[in-house]
Amino acid sequence: MSKEIAIDLGTANSLVYVQGKGIVIREPSVVAIKKDTGKVLAVGDEAKKMIGRTPGNIVAVKPLQDGFIADFDVCATMLKYFFDKAVGPTGFFSKPRVIICVPAGTTSVEERAVRDAATQAGAKEVHVMEEPMAAAIGAGLPVSDPTGSMIVDIGGGTTDVAVISLGGVVTSQSIRIGGDKMDDAIVNFVRKNYNLLIGERTAEEIKMAIGTVHILPESEHLTYMVNGRDLVSGLPRQVEISDHEIHLAFSDIIQSILDAIKSCLEKTPPELAGDIIQRGIVLAGGGSLIRGMDQLISEETGMPVIYAEDPMTSIVLGAGKALENIDLLRKVENGHKLSRA
Repeated sequence: MSKEIAIDLGTANSLVYVQGKGIVIREPSVVAIKKDTGKVLAVGDEAKKMIGRTPGNIVAVKPLQDGFIADFDVCATMLKYFFDKAVGPTGFFSKPRVIICVPAGTTSVEERAVRDAATQAGAKEVHVMEEPMAAAIGAGLPVSDPTGSMIVDIGGGTTDVAVISLGGVVTSQSIRIGGDKMDDAIVNFVRKNYNLLIGERTAEEIKMAIGTVHILPESEHLTYMVNGRDLVSGLPRQVEISDHEIHLAFSDIIQSILDAIKSCLEKTPPELAGDIIQRGIVLAGGGSLIRGMDQLISEETGMPVIYAEDPMTSIVLGAGKALENIDLLRKVENGHKLSRA
């Protein structure tokens, strides 16, 4: 018997939903490979632990960059690992039917690469769903109704903004900016201002500990002790940085996200814009959880902003609901095909 799986194939993390079981896997989208032989040593959590700490002949690879497949074979290997872990080894009679979520700005070529990678990994049948649509379904928005719903999904590699009505995306904006670019901004800020080199894992820890996009009150200021290598002496050194500095480091990235939201709103039909004013903008994705994101977007747009019940899992939960509702899946797929036409 074939199994049915929904996958949020993210740049930073991948989540897998199995029909009847719910979310069974949430692991980093990382694969550790031995360079001389090409042998895969670890995938997911085990591979992420190796980032920045591997000997010269072992490399930790992220097969997705900015939301899209950068290394096809490694991505197929990672998907095979997820399939086997979620439903067991896939034989001829047990190949899974799969829904994979992709960013709204995915081209036909990039979409075909996702389908081919999933097929090579052992999928019997592959359906593709746009991430903002999946996030809206997972957030419980009435996507099939003739009313407008706006979703802003800030992931690791991309930020997708979409207005949805009658099971289709009315207008959308997708930019290749997300949580990974925030990590890069922290690395560059610390190097430029402190002559200190830090790794991406340290940058991610800083982002989660004191990252903010809205200036905090004096009484709530946060600091973090950062360990790295001094670029002048080459020796280990420790510095203390503040939330205000991280706010400065994020400024260009946050402006790009705000511009994408405003651009999408400008293209929204007036009737649907009225619905959004009443219902509010819904935030999803791990990047939306940075301190002050909801407050800043509300101030910039003049609209209410709310979070999905679980921003981290909205996409995979929405794809999982589509697995269990064939009419909804067909409606969404038809809307996707029309947008491609």
